[in-house]
Amino acid sequence: MIRLVVPSIDTEDLEAVGAVLRSGFLVQGAVVRRFEERVAEIAGAPHVVAVSNGTAALHCALLALGVAPGDLVLVTAYSWISTANVVELCGAQPIFVDIDPRTFNMDPQALEAALGRLSATRDTLRRLRAILPIDAFGQMADLPEILKIAARHEVPVIEDAACALGAKLQGKPAGAWCPFTTFSFHPRKAVTTGEGGAIATADEDIAWKLRALRNHGLDPAASAPDFIAPGFNYRLTEFQAALGLRQLDKLERILVRRREAAAVYDKLMVETELSVPYVSVDSDPVYQSYVCLLPNQAAASRPRIIRTLKDKGVETTIGTWHMPLTSYFRARYGFRPGDFPATDEVFARTLSLPMHESLTNADQQYVVKSLLECL
Repeated sequence: MIRLVVPSIDTEDLEAVGAVLRSGFLVQGAVVRRFEERVAEIAGAPHVVAVSNGTAALHCALLALGVAPGDLVLVTAYSWISTANVVELCGAQPIFVDIDPRTFNMDPQALEAALGRLSATRDTLRRLRAILPIDAFGQMADLPEILKIAARHEVPVIEDAACALGAKLQGKPAGAWCPFTTFSFHPRKAVTTGEGGAIATADEDIAWKLRALRNHGLDPAASAPDFIAPGFNYRLTEFQAALGLRQLDKLERILVRRREAAAVYDKLMVETELSVPYVSVDSDPVYQSYVCLLPNQAAASRPRIIRTLKDKGVETTIGTWHMPLTSYFRARYGFRPGDFPATDEVFARTLSLPMHESLTNADQQYVVKSLLECL
């Protein structure tokens, strides 16, 4: 089977984890701090707070920003479900924004229109709390334009860069653009800690809040233990951080290989019915996933295509989720097809192909040949 993803785990990774296990110091100590420092260097951020997973990172970022019941948070319509779930878990309401059908990221024009509608009445204007764009599949959103729009409306931006550690836009890394940036280290990401996440911020006071939130509300600066607020157990373990440090040593090598593999896929799909990922000007994506678009006439056959490819020894999946049309959000807010037309089209046609460091050119030739046979 040509796997969708294979984490880059080697003997040195295993030894790093084993050394921590043998030490007996297993939770949130010096290794976690070193891991945070390394992520901060890559993200270009003064402060990084490591947590147990990417969803916890989003949850803490929203709470540190003060998102509360009744607030409104603008989120992309096309993302893994946690992007909207954490808004609901804060008691707030996600306001979905349609995407640019080329990049799969939040469409700045749709964002401007949504903010205009919400700003038109005093009640919704006072409830506006944050904008939450994602970096779809490792390509950064149009943050320069999103930040301009956000500044005009005086709404802070939280960048969900779960897929984008190491990505750059205009030479500036994910993590250095927004007041908050969240990352994930799930096994489908370029580097992994098994589960794990982090929040990058330039605000020292916010970093202090985040450290308290992840650790039961314990004051991170107190000389003696003191619980200053309700908090969670969102701590990263020492052995996860040890794995993460080894993974970060390989990050540049892994990203180079992924970009090379993406270029091979692009070339193999020339003069076919498949549409390769669009890359924005001045964007340097990390290809957390390689997501192509099936031709329109094949959209309805995508489940069959995925099953047939599996029978041929190729693991594939959809891109990600049309969140407003999942059962919960559809029932709660009454969304219907047509409310987000660009997301409707993209969700129906995306297909994620195998992408990992150990993928060979021969593997990729077989993947594309098999897909074209299905079409």
